[in-house]
Amino acid sequence: MRAGFVLLSFFAGALAPAPGIAQALDYEYFKARVQPIFLEKRPGHTRCIVCHSERSTNALRLQPLAPGAKGWTEEQARLNFETVSRLVVPGDGKAGLLLMHPLAPEAGGDAYHSGGRQFASRDDPEWKRLSDWARGATLR
Repeated sequence: MRAGFVLLSFFAGALAPAPGIAQALDYEYFKARVQPIFLEKRPGHTRCIVCHSERSTNALRLQPLAPGAKGWTEEQARLNFETVSRLVVPGDGKAGLLLMHPLAPEAGGDAYHSGGRQFASRDDPEWKRLSDWARGATLR
């Protein structure tokens, strides 16, 4: 019986996220510099929030904005942080769905994103903000 418990504990630990991942991504930086990107209108593109909110069936599912709201509440921002944090590789500013999916294939991004090529290159200032956050940028 004890061997089964030890084995179960081992596998549960192996499947759990590594400690410190949440600390590797800065919430305040996310809220101030990353989250606003999802509301910005880029020429020729729909705002991210339009496709990535309550009816979204993909990995980036942002909290819906209240009617007339120009931003998220603190509680919604925390939930967005949790969701978006799963779409990057903490410490790596070039990996994860958040960075690769909306990036043009010519710049190393995914071949398909129904929202179009939000970022034509890795030199795009907004793409750089996402990358900086994934690498551990903070507001401090």
